[in-house]
Amino acid sequence: MVQIEDNFRHQGMRKKLVAEIRQKGISDERVLDAIGSIPRHLFMDTGFLQFAYIDKAFPIAAGQTISQPYTVAFQTESLQIMKFDKVLEVGTGSGYQAAVLCKMGATVYTIERQRALYDFARNFLPTLGFRPQFFYGDGYLGLPTYGPFDKIIVTAGASFVPEPLKQQLKVGGIMVIPVGTNDLQIMKIIIRISESEYTEEDKGGFVFVPLLTGISE
Repeated sequence: MVQIEDNFRHQGMRKKLVAEIRQKGISDERVLDAIGSIPRHLFMDTGFLQFAYIDKAFPIAAGQTISQPYTVAFQTESLQIMKFDKVLEVGTGSGYQAAVLCKMGATVYTIERQRALYDFARNFLPTLGFRPQFFYGDGYLGLPTYGPFDKIIVTAGASFVPEPLKQQLKVGGIMVIPVGTNDLQIMKIIIRISESEYTEEDKGGFVFVPLLTGISE
């Protein structure tokens, strides 16, 4: 059972983190409120509290990372989340990004290929009051049975934009996906403007762990 402790010290550290992210250019108050209210330290091992509110990625289980808070905020802001948006998240990881989306009122479907991470997030997030729908599977394939989606967010570096994900985006929908090599990806904002047409905009370089195919026990 995860020990839920969120004291004044934690809250003060989050307040400083939000100020730092705001200074870096995040202006959506709902995104900042979500970052400021979700106890990121609970998504990491207890020995790493001093790292929980530094604006950096940090290793978690299965060779993965919990994304840098600024990156979480940037991707979330880019999605232009509206309440009740149906959102597909590819790469549950620690569950932190899913929690931010849920906090903003989205209906979240999240898929993870690493069994240990899938099990952790599925058991942990409800203890914080967040109840996305969890799926264990290959993120490159998305969730065709549950689409189309208003928004799609990919939280690992893809070597290309998966066609199945593009097809699961509603017309007018937004996908945010980092695409590139293992050591650098370009954040792409893809908007589906018709059944057969998409716009694509590059939003700068980021570094993610690679998005892998298949599933892993």
